[in-house]
Amino acid sequence: MLACLQGISPRAVRALAWREGSASACLRAIVVGAAGSDNDRAYLEATGPIRIWDDLRMAKARFAVPGDVDYWPAFTRLADPPVGVFVRGAALEPLEQRIAVVGARRPTVTGREVATAMSLTLAMTGVGVVSGGALGIDAAAHRGALDAAGRTVAVLGSGIDVLHPRTNAGLFRDLLAGAGTLVSEYPPGVPPEPWRFPARNRLIAALSRGVVVVEGRERSGTQITAEHAVDLGLDVFAVPGSVTSPLSATPHALIRDGAILIRDAWDLLEDLGFDPSALPVVTPVGLPEDERSVLAALVAPMLPETIARAAGMKTPAAVAALVRLELRGIVRASAGRYERTLRAVHVDHRTSGPQRTASAI
Repeated sequence: MLACLQGISPRAVRALAWREGSASACLRAIVVGAAGSDNDRAYLEATGPIRIWDDLRMAKARFAVPGDVDYWPAFTRLADPPVGVFVRGAALEPLEQRIAVVGARRPTVTGREVATAMSLTLAMTGVGVVSGGALGIDAAAHRGALDAAGRTVAVLGSGIDVLHPRTNAGLFRDLLAGAGTLVSEYPPGVPPEPWRFPARNRLIAALSRGVVVVEGRERSGTQITAEHAVDLGLDVFAVPGSVTSPLSATPHALIRDGAILIRDAWDLLEDLGFDPSALPVVTPVGLPEDERSVLAALVAPMLPETIARAAGMKTPAAVAALVRLELRGIVRASAGRYERTLRAVHVDHRTSGPQRTASAI
């Protein structure tokens, strides 16, 4: 019940526990007004343990405390570790390697592609992806991992059964249907409040081996996640962008302060000490020969006829291949011309040495 109280911080709960000596003594202190808030006392009067466990069962959630498999050990290294966490979906594997991919809620098209492509590659190589379940970069990161049938963890800034934002309902549904996990330090029914999201960022960092920032305006929440990573002794990585874009403010500031500049997931894996050639590809699906030929010919935004000539193909065959590549998310059409997306760098890595990877798209 202590973990369900909203008027007392995790740090204050721990101090109270040291002083009182047991959970039941802590609850008594709150009831008599020696700790906590009036709202906490009202909550304890209206709610009992049986109702809390019923709410958890209804949400198909579970509660974890230090020592449980779902309470990630690094949580205890935080300045204000959660008393416990609420979890839905797959259990957190003790030996799993994870990377946090975070960024702006209103990213550029390129930023969204970077997050998706990076998470796709991480998931394909068996690395889990952590983010905050928000719009923009967070959603793109989760979706990239899911596209590769990989592991992803979303840390919520609301109750474990309150899936926010609602526009990501389909994403959360897919995450829980696969091998994904939802984590929150808030019990069922707690609404999303603005101050809860900076607080959840410390859990995102603690669940990860490193934090990648794709885009973010000056003083954005991604900066908070990066700061928590530094406090935990983790590496911070940043993807550079246009010097004139406000969304490059946070990544560029982090790079100036010592964050590692990366271009894609392969830079990231290399910097973390992974040997890309030794990493398993979860779902290696190669492209057909006609699609490879078209993609090799596509070196700039080009008209279909120009691509066909460069690939040595008839135009209808080239157009058919381009349509299939577009459906895979590898190319896109713009103003009558086709151009590569960032997913294009994931083609044929396994068969072409230092180029970049096979696809699961």
